[in-house]
Parts: sequence; structure tokens; C-alpha cells
Amino acid sequence: MTDRRAYDRTDHTNPFLSGLFAPVHDEVTALDLPVTGRLPSRLRGRYLRNGPNPLHVEDISAYHWFGGEGMIHGVRLRDGRAEWYRNRWVRSDAVAGRLGEKLLHGPRHLGMDFAPNTHVQFFAGHYLALVEGGSLPYELDPELFTVGPFDFHGTLPGGLSAHTVLDPHSGELHAVSYCWAWPYVQYVVAGTDGCVRRHVDIPVRGRPMMHDFSLTEHYVLLYDLPVVFTGRTGDGFPYTWDPGRPARLGVLPREGRAQEVRWLDIDPCFVFHPMNAYEHGGRFITVHLVRYERLFDGERPGPDDHPAHLERWTVDLAAGTVRRQQLDDRPVEFPRTDPRRLTGPHRYGYAMRAREHAGDEGAYGAGLVKYDLERGTSTEFAVGPGGDVGEGVFVPAGPGAGEDEGWVLAFAYDPLREATDLLVLAAQDFGGEPVARVHLPVRVPLGFHGNWIPDLP
Repeated sequence: MTDRRAYDRTDHTNPFLSGLFAPVHDEVTALDLPVTGRLPSRLRGRYLRNGPNPLHVEDISAYHWFGGEGMIHGVRLRDGRAEWYRNRWVRSDAVAGRLGEKLLHGPRHLGMDFAPNTHVQFFAGHYLALVEGGSLPYELDPELFTVGPFDFHGTLPGGLSAHTVLDPHSGELHAVSYCWAWPYVQYVVAGTDGCVRRHVDIPVRGRPMMHDFSLTEHYVLLYDLPVVFTGRTGDGFPYTWDPGRPARLGVLPREGRAQEVRWLDIDPCFVFHPMNAYEHGGRFITVHLVRYERLFDGERPGPDDHPAHLERWTVDLAAGTVRRQQLDDRPVEFPRTDPRRLTGPHRYGYAMRAREHAGDEGAYGAGLVKYDLERGTSTEFAVGPGGDVGEGVFVPAGPGAGEDEGWVLAFAYDPLREATDLLVLAAQDFGGEPVARVHLPVRVPLGFHGNWIPDLP
């Protein structure tokens, strides 16, 4: 256990350093975790989730949630048992130095070195911690120790993105990356050998924040929206809403060149996270995503500035139009779907029901929602008073299982224990009691994204 005490949960001078957002101070290894209910024996693998956990903050009043060094939290499940929980900081040079450890060094992009704090992905035999903005991913080993920066065996031309799409048909990894120093965004495709086989630099003006993208069978969708780089440095958040900047959706053929992007005008908005996108009827693309009317225009900008809602966008490639339809009045975030359905038609999706004032309340997730997008219905799993829940990740029961035949995993805070559980919800009985709760010995701070990484056959 590594102890690096920095904050107290009773310090409310910054909402992103207090309440359930507050960082933890210890690296913990706990074995043979207690379980309420029964873990499905087919869950053999690791649930890993990334999130900010700052070791040191120069200016507490200016600190933003998105700026903390990344910490990976993981639970190992096998044969109906919860074998371990571990949490580990990603060892950038700054983190390793502050912990008094040997620096790992390695490749850099533009001299930047940041401990990725946003997502974690398994690709081509590598566990990768991801972040956007120009820094490289970091590779981890199966027990969450840091291996070092990862540049796809010397083939990655810049940084990567916090969000990637692993094509379930080809096995290739796709990403759209941005960097404050670039007058373009970069579409990258890595082959199953772990090397980048293709990249396209797409010129954009104003250095926009492009947090995520969508992928269909034949197209890449680019969200060029009115959130742009301000040039501020330090702990503060360096992006802001630009009310004079147009919003547009780019449609790039997967194997196309930059000049083949078709830009379609859309209403001003911001999109952190699409759920999925797919083509139909030869001329249409359907996208399910979470949309904000505007974002990052407050004194302490964050995801609770304005509520976000699930929408369906229909892109008419022949007419060059985008039609919007809001699907839910509830504020939601972190949309996910069955990973086997990415880039193709899907019926079900999942999202976290968000609180409208997350920072003020010291919490973020009020529940999880399962959507039946064909029938237009939904089912909600709600957490109790004082509780909280993060992103829900769908895990199919097997390669040939039905689209909602499986489980949804999520970290949830239990106020009675003052610690976190890993929830295992049956997707086909979503509003019922979890089939299992894995009781972690500690609180997992509110964070961002994770993945279920099954054991290899």
C-alpha cells in the first residue's frame, strides 16, 4: 500500500476535490473480495475503469476534474469468485517522481507526458490507459502496473484519443485525435498487429475539442463543435464555449482522403459521447448520442453546466441534412451498447442517469438506464439515497448470446459501508436486484470510462 495523503473529504473549497469526487490516497490490493448474491461463472476477466486522482494540485481553487492524474481501478473475476481489487496510478514521469520511484521514460509527443485519466482499452495484447489532447497512451500489465508510454511500436504519428472504437468485424482500432498544437484532427487506424496502418490529417479551424467520434461500416463521423482551446495553462480547464463558432458534422469515407470529408451544418451543441452509429437504406446513417445544448461556459466548467439528453440523429447523405429527435427527458451520460454491435444496427443501449448539479452535490450518477430503441421504452435501475453509480458496461454472456443476453457492470458507492461495490446487473432484468455485488474495501472516486476485458480463450 502506498500512502500519499493530500486532501480531506471535508474540504469543500473545490467540488471536484470533495464529496465522492475526492481523490483517494492509497494504492490497495485486496484479495478474495466478499460478494452478495452469486457471480456468473461465465464472467472470467477484468473490469477496469480509469479516472482522475490527483497526487498534487498547485491551485486548489482552479483545479478541474479533467486535470487529475489517472488511476486505474480493477476487479478480477473468475469461476464465480472476485479474486482481487487493485487501484494504481498510471506512472507518468511526474507521478513516478512524486512517488519517489524510478522514471520509466519512453517516447513522447511534442514533449508532453501525462498520466492518462479517461479510458482503458485492451488491443493487440496491450492494456492501454487513454487520454486526449496530444499525450500518448500508457501501457499497463495485467495487474495494473505501468509498463510505459505506448506509441504503437513506433507507428503512431501523434497522440491518441480518449475514445477508440474496436471494430468487431475487422478487429482494427479506430480513433480521431486532436491536439492544441494541430490545425487538424487526425483519423487513425491500427491493424491487429498493433501498428498504425493509416492516418488522415483533416484540417479544422479554431482548435476544437473533439472528445469522441462515430464509426459505421463505411464512414467516420466527426463532431466539429463550438468548444475550442483557450490557451490557458495550469490546473484550469483550457477549453471554452465559443458562441460565434458554427457547428458541423463531418462524414469521411473510411478509406477516404481529407478532401473527401463532407461537412453538414447542425444546430450548435456539444457531444461528449455517441452510443453507436450505423447505415441503413443506402443513404441514411442513424446515430444515437448524448447531446448538450451548450457546455463549458460557466465559472467552473464541467459536465453539470447543462443537462444532456439522449438523441437520435438521422443523417441523410443524399440531401446533406441531419435531423434530430430527443428520446428521453432525463439527463444522461456515458452511453454504451453491446460491443459486438458497434458500427452496425443495435436495439439496446445503456446510459448513466446524471444528476443535474453534480459538482454541487458531490455526486454524479443517480442510476442506470436501459433503452429499447426499437420500442421506444426504457428501464431504470436507481441507487438509493446517498449512493452513486458510474458508467454501465455491457458484457455479453457469450459470443453467440442475444443482444441483451448478458450483464451490465458498474461501480456504485454504498453510503452504508462508505465504500464502493461492483454491481453485476442482469441486462434482461435491469430494474431488479443485482445478481451480485462485489464489495470493495475502499471508495472508488467518481471517474470516467472503463471496459470489461475477458480472459483470452
